[in-house]
Amino acid sequence: MVYLPEGAPTAHRDLFAREHLPPRELWPRMDYSVLPILAAYPDRINCATELLVKMVAGGFADRPVLHMDSTTWSYRQLQDRANRIARVLVEDMGLVPGNRVLLRSANNPMLVACWFAVLKAGGICVTTMQLLRARELGYVIEKSRITHALCDAALADELEQTRAKLDTRYFSPLGGNAAASLDRALDGKNASFTDVDTAADDMALIAFTSGTTGNAKATMHFHRDVMAIADCFPRSYKMAGPDDIFIGTPPLAFTFGLGGLTIFPMRFGASTRYFGAPLNAESMMDAIQRYRITGLYTAPTMYRQLAALAPKYDIGSLNKGVSAGETLPKATWEAFHDATGIKLSDGLGSTEMLHIFVASPPHEMRAGFTGRVNPGYEARVVDQAGNPLPPGTSGELQTRGPTGCRYMDDLDRQKHYVRQGWNYPGDMYEMDERGYFRYVARADDMIISAGYNISGPEIEAVLLEHPKVAECAVVASPDPERTNIAKAYVVLRDQRDANEGTIKTLQDHVKGIIAPYKYPRAVEFVDSLPKTETGKLQRFKLRQQEIARAKPRG
Repeated sequence: MVYLPEGAPTAHRDLFAREHLPPRELWPRMDYSVLPILAAYPDRINCATELLVKMVAGGFADRPVLHMDSTTWSYRQLQDRANRIARVLVEDMGLVPGNRVLLRSANNPMLVACWFAVLKAGGICVTTMQLLRARELGYVIEKSRITHALCDAALADELEQTRAKLDTRYFSPLGGNAAASLDRALDGKNASFTDVDTAADDMALIAFTSGTTGNAKATMHFHRDVMAIADCFPRSYKMAGPDDIFIGTPPLAFTFGLGGLTIFPMRFGASTRYFGAPLNAESMMDAIQRYRITGLYTAPTMYRQLAALAPKYDIGSLNKGVSAGETLPKATWEAFHDATGIKLSDGLGSTEMLHIFVASPPHEMRAGFTGRVNPGYEARVVDQAGNPLPPGTSGELQTRGPTGCRYMDDLDRQKHYVRQGWNYPGDMYEMDERGYFRYVARADDMIISAGYNISGPEIEAVLLEHPKVAECAVVASPDPERTNIAKAYVVLRDQRDANEGTIKTLQDHVKGIIAPYKYPRAVEFVDSLPKTETGKLQRFKLRQQEIARAKPRG
């Protein structure tokens, strides 16, 4: 019998994931005593039991939980489907607790059922982005030693190309067509299943970061962690209730989407609507109007687009929105508030922390600030030596709480992210006297020019206040005299304004609002900016482009 550090025996028979955790002395400090609900967690938790089985038993059996097109599943129907898939995994595919199961699908009810089935059977979920190609999937498979795979039939081609690397005993496509092997396997399966009695610190999921350089990092999270993120941010700020219907853009492969569009709603008896195709601003507004959506999870770029469309739609049902993935510019927050009356919550989280640890409830939000540290967590701004800085001073953010960074088999990155028990997400922040955190920059988004530290996002926030600017990104561009200059990539509302006169207008606009030395000395007009599938701006691609352009100049 293998015992966990807290003394509870693990339910896992396959110990690969646990054996590739970092040494315990490199973990962040994890404190569950600060909130009564966290302190009351037992030594044995299966988050599928908590989020699904107990909700069915607790009066939500016939309440809606998942919607897609004209289909709605109740909590009981989701449980029945998850139970049958769990039986397929165990009885037909030989899964044992601790095996890693790759899930590959767009957001839909069947993906959620598979996610719960894996957890019920004691497996570890490794949910992947549907846009990943064979090479990227191969890395995920090798890194986490995938043993089983469930994949939407429409996305199977890329996964099939990894079969030489896929050291799995089984591979089973899922989907809505008759040829999908999982669908066939479900026929005749009993809809009852006894969830594996996992320890609270047994692994529930391995989440891969999107990464800006090199291979994606694998972060490891326990059943206890999944429950903690629901019992900190949404519970503390009353961000979900039984009558809520949520919608959003982030894939469930991203922990932002997993929390906001599955874990948080189900913890409080709410429901979520998914779509068969990627949402754009118009279809999002149409869905909010048609289905009387109450809650929204998406990125700042989408909120800016929605603000412009709001007068054309009846979205009176919408009463809450959470922005994450990157900082929410003050101009975007104000534009959305002016158009809808809704005060967005700007959430700061990371894949390493699993979800949001700094935010504020809507009534306490202040434009231009991310918010205050969530109940259950600590956060502070420190200097390079880790010493706390006074209010109004820019420094690196550190945080700790009931969740934290544990990289799989990556000691160098673990030592960089976790130092002296604190997590370092890599963000530069200021904190004011009231405890509100104001975003300055990513640590690697800071532009060093002629000895000055210049925040690219600060310039972006000012540019976005100009009526001609639809989107923008500001990065360092190598310069022989100043080391770097601030360069702005700008998407205009009207491309006919792309001229030298507009460049000077925008430069003067920045000089008139913030310190003149911060103005973008170069401006390039573009049709679009590079983004992830969730709409997160990929500044690193623009930085790399500037470095490549500078090479011929020596």
